[in-house]
Amino acid sequence: MSPPLPPRRRRRTALLAVATMTSALLISVPQSAQAGPPNLISNPGFETAGTGTMPACWSQSGWGDNDYSFQTVADAHSGTKAMKVSLTRRVDGDRKALITENTACAPTVVPDRQYDLSLWYKSTTPDVSVTLFRRDTTAGWQYWTDLKTLETSAGYTRAEVRTPAVPPNTDKIAWGVSVYGTGSVTTDDYVMEEVSVPAPEPQCTGTPEECLKGRWDVLPVQNPVRSMHSVVMHNGKVLVIAGSGNDEAMFEAGTFTSAVYDPEDGTWRTIPTPVDMFCAGHVQLQDGRILIMSGNKGYPSADGTIGYQGLKDSFVFDPETETYLRTNDMNGGHWYPSATILGNGDVISFGGLKEDSTGNVTAEKFSAAQNRWLPMNEVNQTWSYWGLYPAMILMQDGRLFYSGSHTFGNGTPGTGASIYDYDANTITDVPGLRAKDERDESASVLLPPAQDQRVLTIGGGNNETNPVANRFTDIIDLKQPNPAYVHGPLLPQGEVDQGQGRRPQTGAEGKMYVSAVLLPDGKVFETGGALHDRADPVYEASFFDPVTNTYEPGLATDPIPRGYHSSSFLLPDGRVMSVGDNPGNGTYNHNVSVYTPPYLLKGPRPRITSVIDGEWTYGDTQRITVDRPIAKAELIRPAAVTHSSDPNQRFVDLPLSVDGNNVDLNVTSNPNLAPPGWYMLFAVDAGGVPSVAEWVRLGGPPAMAAKGAAGHHAPSAHVHEFADDLAAEPKKKLKKRSSVPVDPRIAGCDRHYGTAGVCVPTVFPESVKPTTAARCRWLADHDYGRLRVNGGDDPLRLDPDRDKVACGKGDLRRR
Repeated sequence: MSPPLPPRRRRRTALLAVATMTSALLISVPQSAQAGPPNLISNPGFETAGTGTMPACWSQSGWGDNDYSFQTVADAHSGTKAMKVSLTRRVDGDRKALITENTACAPTVVPDRQYDLSLWYKSTTPDVSVTLFRRDTTAGWQYWTDLKTLETSAGYTRAEVRTPAVPPNTDKIAWGVSVYGTGSVTTDDYVMEEVSVPAPEPQCTGTPEECLKGRWDVLPVQNPVRSMHSVVMHNGKVLVIAGSGNDEAMFEAGTFTSAVYDPEDGTWRTIPTPVDMFCAGHVQLQDGRILIMSGNKGYPSADGTIGYQGLKDSFVFDPETETYLRTNDMNGGHWYPSATILGNGDVISFGGLKEDSTGNVTAEKFSAAQNRWLPMNEVNQTWSYWGLYPAMILMQDGRLFYSGSHTFGNGTPGTGASIYDYDANTITDVPGLRAKDERDESASVLLPPAQDQRVLTIGGGNNETNPVANRFTDIIDLKQPNPAYVHGPLLPQGEVDQGQGRRPQTGAEGKMYVSAVLLPDGKVFETGGALHDRADPVYEASFFDPVTNTYEPGLATDPIPRGYHSSSFLLPDGRVMSVGDNPGNGTYNHNVSVYTPPYLLKGPRPRITSVIDGEWTYGDTQRITVDRPIAKAELIRPAAVTHSSDPNQRFVDLPLSVDGNNVDLNVTSNPNLAPPGWYMLFAVDAGGVPSVAEWVRLGGPPAMAAKGAAGHHAPSAHVHEFADDLAAEPKKKLKKRSSVPVDPRIAGCDRHYGTAGVCVPTVFPESVKPTTAARCRWLADHDYGRLRVNGGDDPLRLDPDRDKVACGKGDLRRR
């Protein structure tokens, strides 16, 4: 038996046995499970003994606090031997029987190709996965992915699954079974065969330029509300929420609005909205309802001494009835809160501004089981202030990764990114994020697939100091024992309009308010943005490829400016919709534009002709039929986006088992990788062309009931020991406190001028000279129009003649 390992200092244990073999021995290994093409596995039936306790070319691996055994047994499917792995006690971790990770034993693979893997097994536990490792020619051996959860079986059963396309720089793979629950699995007759998925001949159905860059279309019907929030619902419709729409007059009148857009017929329906949900938080619950938390209790005072005030109010929006229903209140106001759904369906929320404009330090938790916000004493508290819309991304083990993306001002004290452990109630910084105090209105996404546990941050700025928005992209691999951000490629540049017409971007000019959308072909579409706070729109779009970590620049650009209060999001038909733009002059752009990516201009699309069951649960194998061969399938969580932030956006790979046009999709057993709820299911061919999405619900009650009726219990989550050897120590515990002070000017707007919906920058861009004439010229170039002066102060010297009108004729008269 192995000694227990510390539960929070997990390390992958060393291989317990490594076989040393000669070429002659390898040639003599029996190939007892050949089928069609040559089997690429050495000793697939364990018939050849090794130099240690394991058969030749097979090794023991694993981690965690558990008692286990590895045995070569006579209970074979064919031949005389099989491998049995047993766990008799488990606190955490797993045990694996894997192909030995060396040149002699590990099969050689070719990047971008796929392989069918199969084995025969019987199991007394559902907590068994087919697990892959790969050898990177630069970085060496590393975990790749889990492919399939094996159901319990008293007799031998064959399991087959197809790998994803082999990543670049990979020359070898090793695989086998991981056991992560008490019980045993016996396996035999492993097979690995290369497969070829035919790619249809592409047929350009647009202009040559469109087939390379995609196409934007501005819809004939405008968005009827000044929306700041966009949610794609499981009926395919889009909910956009405005509240008062950053319009103080509408707030004073109690006019709060939302609207629902139906892509099927292009219609909009305005929805009565109970409170000012302007700058609330939102997330999709597992039953498909939308949880909306907080919002705006009050606008800043005219003299700037009081900032925005947050609501305690909370509602759910029902997509079926298109109505808001009130929940219980939160424990405090949270204007600009985070909202992250957890693997059990609960929602956790941090940050934002309280009712008195101070920073909220209270963690809030919405219980899915109780359908309510929990009292403060039932929620773990660190009393930390996370800022406004902090990007809190759920990790595969249930912890949260704060990526460093936020809205307004500087980042939190520390390195700018950290790992938050709710159960241990600790926060530990992770290093490497560049310009951590210039990540205001940056975007962060969990890169496809979610199983890879890599996060990309894009661009950003700082609305308090108002520098030129940056071009930085940074990537962190949370699979590493001590993860750290590394530099990604610079954001591509496009054109910027600073009020005198478009010009090419130069130097270090990037963008903030960027939108990042996960696409069904596995790329990230980035679009929109601005050079400065609420000003100077940037016209640029690109694809980021997570496989190569490179950008494909020069895509078609949205003809509509998309800066502050804009959103872009994936529709079920594979297009991207963009709404909103609310520059500092207080106007709002109601035009709606839709991007057609090049993959929709390559000819006919694959089609999902049937989905046997729309209610899925973890560890399922779900069958679909398609009209032609596909290379991959995935679940994409529908958008719930605001202010460049959607921490719940994720793309979950579904490894395939293929029998002609019948395709079995293997669902992860880990709800932290795919939190419960509705997802868009896409099937994608070898040319990268996706089907129209079908809607499925993961973790749905009917699927869970079916499992129970069959006499099986659902598998446990297969969690890996990622990010468990952090170099930094957890931050010092904070004492209980009610809030933190927040400067009323945190929004970057000088409230001495205009209305609350207008944002005259507290700090003008560096290129603007600190003179009345230069500042007034900048305001004129950006269409601010007539601005009243509030109170007796004129800190920006925009009203030298003191007539209470900024930048009037008298103010610009030469003196």
